Amino acid sequence: MQPKRQIYLLDPQQLSPETIAVTFAKTSRSPESFRDIAAELTAASSADFNEKWVVGYGHSSVAEHAVLHIALENVSRLAVENIESNRLASYTEKSTRYQTWEDDAFHLPAELTGHPLEGLFTSACATLFSIYRSCIQAVIAHLKSNSQSQAGESEAQLNRRLRSQAIDACRFLLPAASLANVGVTINARALEHAVGKLLTSPLIEAQQIGAEIRHAASASIPTLLKYADQIPYLQHVCQQFSALSIQVDAAPEPDWCQLIGPQPDVLEKILAAELYREQDMSFTQALKAIRTLPDHQKNTLLRCLLETPDRHTIPSRELEYAFFTFDLLIDQGAYFEVKRHRMMTQTAQLLTARFGYAIPALITEAGMDAAYCAAMDKAREVYEQLADFNPDVAAYIVPNGFNRRVLLHLNLRSLVHFIRLRSAPNAHFSVRRVAQRMAEEISAHFPELSPLLGRNENETSKSIETVFFTNTHVVS
Repeated sequence: MQPKRQIYLLDPQQLSPETIAVTFAKTSRSPESFRDIAAELTAASSADFNEKWVVGYGHSSVAEHAVLHIALENVSRLAVENIESNRLASYTEKSTRYQTWEDDAFHLPAELTGHPLEGLFTSACATLFSIYRSCIQAVIAHLKSNSQSQAGESEAQLNRRLRSQAIDACRFLLPAASLANVGVTINARALEHAVGKLLTSPLIEAQQIGAEIRHAASASIPTLLKYADQIPYLQHVCQQFSALSIQVDAAPEPDWCQLIGPQPDVLEKILAAELYREQDMSFTQALKAIRTLPDHQKNTLLRCLLETPDRHTIPSRELEYAFFTFDLLIDQGAYFEVKRHRMMTQTAQLLTARFGYAIPALITEAGMDAAYCAAMDKAREVYEQLADFNPDVAAYIVPNGFNRRVLLHLNLRSLVHFIRLRSAPNAHFSVRRVAQRMAEEISAHFPELSPLLGRNENETSKSIETVFFTNTHVVS
């Protein structure tokens, strides 16, 4: 009689993460069922196995079966960037779109405690939070005087909608020191590297968070996280490149969204990859065959790959053979939305106050633009004073509205997902502008992709700027 198929869960309430990891690891050499393997294991024997095979012999994939759910509360949004910089993990954080911040909800860096600049920092944060709350009230009042209920909308629903619009506009004032909560689901292998990066950070807060995560996680995975420590390689790379003396041309700032050197044959490559999968030929043969097809047939095949029946259907993986690189100068609030898309390579420069800031139109319409600009300009002044002391610490005072340089490298599959999700009407207008502009850049170089990207056709990057911003790049 053939063995009966069985599918079941190993209960994390009965088995530790390390024991589950060892149970899965042993199946490669044991004919026993997972239940029988787990029944024979103890915490001590699991630790011995991990010490020998994972730590000693480097079979790190075993650690991927040990999964932890970590709750972090009252960490700065600057630290959240470091925490969420790991691709193989899941994160949910306090949203700047649906929650508001109290006046004292900011992190005081240990580097500034007792320092002559401490008072300057805390005063600037207090000002930003005070103007933030005043702007919310003013924008809500402005919206109420100019808005009517939608069909079937109750007064309570109207108030919630207007409040949400106000928070969306006023979040530009929140500094990177703003406190947030974040939930992390991560496997032990990824966590070891994540802790190492935190311990290697130049920020004391991040170092402390790394040590505290290591301590908390060690209760469940004492062996797999045993040797998580600083990563000297990362420090060495940072030191070598930051020490280079480079002369930069004093040319005008380039356009805020640049598609860097797109390869003209990328679309033929994804078609060839799909053909390679379906037919018996080499990739060279497949690429040669695709290049002989007329353009209208190539476009038909592209539509076949990209025209999914709905937004929940994930397109073919062969789209990943086409890569694109974007150099962006976007507000920090938009970057916080972008960084959640981890199936891409992101290189963000240090957060500064040197590339100007955006002014949301609602702030201006509510008569709060003078107060808003005064607070942003004050933050910039304080940033410069802090930067003379420590540029990494200075980033804490930079509000969401300031622009930041970010390099993105992503494949077509991820690009389509990003554009479809972030150009949708319910996305924040700041990241909608980014998604629309990226779609426009791709369409300019590859017109055949334009109708297939799935962007919101009711807006453009320019229309978003006109409706939602007074200015996107204020430098004084």
